[in-house]
Amino acid sequence: MSLTDKAKNRAQEMSGKAKAVTGEATDDRELQAEGKKDQFAGSIKQAGEKAKDAFKKS
Repeated sequence: MSLTDKAKNRAQEMSGKAKAVTGEATDDRELQAEGKKDQFAGSIKQAGEKAKDAFKKS
């Protein structure tokens, strides 16, 4: 997994976290849901990249 991919995935995850927290604070369910979706997408991408790395090391 390249460092750039790791950074992008982590940034998406953190951005999603910020959106979710902001949505909670402002009682904006749409923003909260969008944030959780972004967080989940970033996590899934990271998991996929880690799996690729594991196969490369084998």
